[in-house]
Amino acid sequence: MKYLKNLTVQVITAIILGIIVGAIWPEFGASLKILADLFIKLIKMLIAPIIFLTVVIGIGSMGDMKKVGKIGGKALIYFEIVSTIALAIGICVALFINAGSGIDTTHAGDADISKYTTAAEENSDAGLGGFIYNIIPDNFVGALANGDLLPTLLCAVLFGIASASLGEKTKPVITFLEQVSEIFFKIVSIVMKVSPIGAFGAMAYTIGNFGLGSLKSLGLLMIAVYITMFLFVIVVLGLIARFFGFNIFKYIAYIKEEIFLVIGTSSSESALPSMMRKLENLGCSKQVVGLVVPTGYSFNLDGTSIYLSMATLFIAQAYGVHLTWIELITLLGILMITSKGAAGVTGSGFITLAATLAAFPMVPVEGIALLIGVDRFMSEARAVTNLIGNGVACVVISKNEKEFTSNTTSQSIAIKS
Repeated sequence: MKYLKNLTVQVITAIILGIIVGAIWPEFGASLKILADLFIKLIKMLIAPIIFLTVVIGIGSMGDMKKVGKIGGKALIYFEIVSTIALAIGICVALFINAGSGIDTTHAGDADISKYTTAAEENSDAGLGGFIYNIIPDNFVGALANGDLLPTLLCAVLFGIASASLGEKTKPVITFLEQVSEIFFKIVSIVMKVSPIGAFGAMAYTIGNFGLGSLKSLGLLMIAVYITMFLFVIVVLGLIARFFGFNIFKYIAYIKEEIFLVIGTSSSESALPSMMRKLENLGCSKQVVGLVVPTGYSFNLDGTSIYLSMATLFIAQAYGVHLTWIELITLLGILMITSKGAAGVTGSGFITLAATLAAFPMVPVEGIALLIGVDRFMSEARAVTNLIGNGVACVVISKNEKEFTSNTTSQSIAIKS
């Protein structure tokens, strides 16, 4: 009976029941969309404060910008380059497999996309000047109160930079915000406890409204996400590791305990303390580990980046929204921003996906209901990819800054050992 308390088991059971209900009683199943909508609303209410807190803490925890500016600057450049590569790979794979097109939305009562296309036209008419103008909020608190993503991010970046530039005197503020952040992530964990109910309603609605054929598309998306993340780790991170003199396979073997911990909890943050100790034992300096790893949890989420790009295009394909190359580039730009507001805990990828769609009106935000039932099964892949990517980043920055001390442990992951 103990296994029944496991959230993954509960979600699996809920999904199976949702499929059965949607297939046998399609009209009743479609009416259960309210359960998914309520869960989505719970998630959306947490978007603005969580993004604000994670970005402020990520920047503000750097401390004295003059002291750590060089290392922090290189780390941020590395994060941006690698996470952008991850986003681009996700978009290319999603366009190639076209998994979302297999879902029939012609009979979806709530799938009217006219309001989204109208919003998209209005947004494009505003031009670049209007876009930039709307990023700046009328007031600091209003950005958070209204839940507007881009204004919230602007306020968070400014707050974080100002905090970091003031040095030690703002440390109590950052510590306080870290404690507040823990409270909000506790709320996330509470909300995720009802995710089986949301998954049941979402799957019953999906099958009842779109038919059993939709399972094929969802399964194809899951397989594509896992394969894409696996190839990203082996090929992209593998090439980076090789360039800096260590072997990605030996590195993965070195942190295998942390990987299993992440798989069990679906959270890369659960392995943060032991991961930092492992990297120090490997030869990375304490200063680099303390700066790069925590910052990477807000700015270097490669797995989340891949998931966000693939999930967004999956929803667009499901609703028949055909994006031009200009719109795809715009989407890439928005994802480059929103992916920085994610954190390595269960549910954060889903939160950031909702935030991305809110900032990209071409794609219906209601489409995330299609993914509630399978999101948790992709969270493990996201978390593991994030963990491996942040560790690789720390080793790379340490070696580049000559803050890496070679020892027996580090030699064991070297290419030539």
